Amino acid sequence: MSGQPAPRRTVLKGAVLAGAAGLGVAACSTESKLGHAEPLPSTPVSLGAADEVPVGGSKLYREQRIIVSRPAEGEFKAFSAQCTHAGCVLDKIEKQEGNCPCHGSRFDVTTGDVLQGPATVPLPAIPVKVEGGKLVAGPEA
Repeated sequence: MSGQPAPRRTVLKGAVLAGAAGLGVAACSTESKLGHAEPLPSTPVSLGAADEVPVGGSKLYREQRIIVSRPAEGEFKAFSAQCTHAGCVLDKIEKQEGNCPCHGSRFDVTTGDVLQGPATVPLPAIPVKVEGGKLVAGPEA
């Protein structure tokens, strides 16, 4: 090295790259608990006919960001369908596991529990009930 200071452009480029790398690490932090997840529904959300969720199965309501499982006749459980790692909406359910398309986290859709990281926090439960044959999820459900 010649001992001369680095050109200003090189210093600025390094600062920008270091800042961007820091943002990327923060966005993918497994310590984020709820990541970038949107809040749970603040008002009741109608999901359609309760019979659309099979007994022993589950259904993803991707637009509403809700998963509903039906462990037994007349029993429903609902969870947020947003990954608790970075807030991505789960894209599919296979063998009662919800899949996050962004970083590969997997969740048990009957309990909300994390089955595979990088997520470390379970999916939040959402109250759900049947009214007139239709599922309603959210507060006061």
